[in-house]
Amino acid sequence: MRKGFIRNRLRSTRKTVETTIESKIETIQGEKFVWTDLQNPDRNDVEKLAEKYDFNELNIEDCMTKFELPKLDSYDDHFFVILHFPPLAQKIAISKNSQLSIFVGKDFLVTVHQGDLKPLVELVDICKSNSDQQRKNTLLGRSSGMLLHEILDVLVDDLLHTSRKIIANLDEIEDRVFDETKPVARSIALLRREINRLRRIVNPLKKFVLEIAKNVKRFSGSDDDEITLYYDDVIDHIDKVIETLEESRETMEIYKDTDFVLSTEKTNKVLAVLTIIFTLAIPSTVIGTFYGMNVDLPGGIGSDILILGPFTTFIIVIIASAIPAIMMFAYFKKLGWISS
Repeated sequence: MRKGFIRNRLRSTRKTVETTIESKIETIQGEKFVWTDLQNPDRNDVEKLAEKYDFNELNIEDCMTKFELPKLDSYDDHFFVILHFPPLAQKIAISKNSQLSIFVGKDFLVTVHQGDLKPLVELVDICKSNSDQQRKNTLLGRSSGMLLHEILDVLVDDLLHTSRKIIANLDEIEDRVFDETKPVARSIALLRREINRLRRIVNPLKKFVLEIAKNVKRFSGSDDDEITLYYDDVIDHIDKVIETLEESRETMEIYKDTDFVLSTEKTNKVLAVLTIIFTLAIPSTVIGTFYGMNVDLPGGIGSDILILGPFTTFIIVIIASAIPAIMMFAYFKKLGWISS
């Protein structure tokens, strides 16, 4: 009975989660093509489009997979591509990559994603409304290949913004690295993780945008040279992101080494101070141990030598402990082990 109860709870929880994720299908008519955008689609929605445009079943499987490696499959009347982008609406270093699946033909463009790519969602909103008619005409007034360029362009531009945020974080970490009162090792590790994650996204992205530029010419009409220039601009932005990430990675390695060196130096200073304190305390420990024994010592209890009265033992212990401690301190100072 308990297993059945747990199974029912899991089913109800799964249904609750599924209802919280809104599935949206937007169909937008352009001058020469139709743009269909699917956010959080279920399998039936994608299969209906597959029947309409004769998509390959394997590509449908790739669309429905939460994480598929980037790929590009070319066919006679269309091509299919999977790209990865960070969900740029969220903060750095806390989220997984977002997958964007795209079908491109002469008279259609289909985008499939989970709705967490904010720039793409904003483009859909612009095309649905009439608030920015000029921008809407730019997006829908030409070809599916040009609209795909606009989508890639805004997503890559946000990658540029993300790389600038990384540079800002680097400046902040630089100040903290040389501030002994603020721990910085965790911040360095998190930013290194984010830089490596973005590098894994951007490096293959350049390769696939080049392949997209070659394939999209088949569906761009007569403006082949012009559309090549547009895609070259996107590739140039990707190159800037790659360059920024490589420089940031090298800088992070320098900060990591610097933090390690400074932390080691700080630890060595603490250990040196503790060692000197312990060394200077050795004479008093030894002498105090002897005077704590039940034996006759000069100035001890029961001794006839009580020149300084009842405090003779205490004064002898202090003097006998201080003299070797002072001598060792002077010797350490001469060796340079103790500096101002």
